[in-house]
Amino acid sequence: MTGQQAWIAFVALLRSEVRRFMRLWTQTLLPSVITMVLYFVIFGKLVGSQLNPIDGFTYMQYITPGLVMMSVVTNAYLNTVSSFYFLRFQRSMDELVVSPMSTLSILMGFVLGGSIRGFIVGGLVLGTSLFFTHLVLHHIFLMVFTTLLAAMLFSLMGLINGIYARSFDDISIIPTFVITPLTYLGGVFYAMNMLSPFWQKASYLNPILYIVNSFRYALLGITDIPVYYGLSMMGVFLLILFFINMHLLNKGVGIRT
Repeated sequence: MTGQQAWIAFVALLRSEVRRFMRLWTQTLLPSVITMVLYFVIFGKLVGSQLNPIDGFTYMQYITPGLVMMSVVTNAYLNTVSSFYFLRFQRSMDELVVSPMSTLSILMGFVLGGSIRGFIVGGLVLGTSLFFTHLVLHHIFLMVFTTLLAAMLFSLMGLINGIYARSFDDISIIPTFVITPLTYLGGVFYAMNMLSPFWQKASYLNPILYIVNSFRYALLGITDIPVYYGLSMMGVFLLILFFINMHLLNKGVGIRT
């Protein structure tokens, strides 16, 4: 397969992934926006109005970056795991495996498809937040870069889940029992200094902590963790998951077995 043919195949897979979730936008995009509106109303307005400002920002402003990132990582993950497993279930994945497409092209097609969905939902949630609070963008490049890293990181996690899933029930286990707890314990609704020393140290094992704080710095200019450290840790997690996925796809785990 020539370079041009490889590019055409990659674009075709990516376009298919984007069309899939855009065609079902009432199921893939809209629910996340509605859910975040409830968070803004309940936590931001009702609960937040009773709380003191955090680092000079209202509680509504403080939780907005975390809620945006929550929607990004959740949608990026769900898009990849559901798409990959559905192709396996239909046996359509066999066509990709026997095609001349490289493993890298297949991997990036699914990962970028999930990342685009995460980007779109994140943008919708961020736009919706402006109806509830006032935000001043601190660093637009860092905001885009953090969102890209977060979306790709959880798309890769979703791909691993899709590879090992044996039923439709399996694709909901990780979001329910892993991602949701990590999100609530990732500094979305509180500052790190509110935790005891033990839980502060334990939080450093949570990748969502670095995502939320990096995005909060990009949006508000405040963070509990140095930005360079947060971005570095996200990069480390991303590289580890990338090579794990490449290894699994090359071996045909969940596809040829």
